[in-house]
Amino acid sequence: MDTLTQIRFVWKPVVFLLCLVPGLLLLGDTFEITGTLGANPVEEIQDRLGNWGLRFIMIALTVTPLRRMTGWNWLLRFRRMLGLYAFFYTLLHFLAWLILDQGILWSAIVEDIVKRPFITFGFAALLILTAMAATSTSGMRRRLGRRWQQLHYGAYAAGVLGVWHYWWQVKKDIRDPLIYAVILSILLGLRLWYHYRKLSQRR
Repeated sequence: MDTLTQIRFVWKPVVFLLCLVPGLLLLGDTFEITGTLGANPVEEIQDRLGNWGLRFIMIALTVTPLRRMTGWNWLLRFRRMLGLYAFFYTLLHFLAWLILDQGILWSAIVEDIVKRPFITFGFAALLILTAMAATSTSGMRRRLGRRWQQLHYGAYAAGVLGVWHYWWQVKKDIRDPLIYAVILSILLGLRLWYHYRKLSQRR
């Protein structure tokens, strides 16, 4: 079995299932099968989903620099799946806020999005991820051409907005968002370094 066949029929299903584990554990805790959600279950659900959405953004952004450093081109086969999981968990985070926290009270929802900056930033990140998920197929990549690559650079913008959203939300204990901010800064720095190195080589 060659490498591409192994990736398609063995490793992709394995990674797919591993990416589902946080959601399954949350579901298990909700029904008190694998644990509990603590004293504030709604907040716990939102926090876990939001954290995993942000983690998958970081993981997806790590694929390209890791591939460049190692020469493992097969890593790119997982990037779309990881990006879609980032969208999946971020969307669930938003729906948990929309349904469990706000009770789909649209006047309060619109007011929160407009007046509370951290919610505005989080919603903007979700819109970017939605656009990327909607154009993630090979067919859309062919149709959009160079615009597809420009659109999918939006993953960095989604990461920045997501970290900012988290930072403003926690207010005092910024240790966790600070870790995400450092990771994202490293990834952005690597991206810029590769970009300028490529320009230098062309010159």
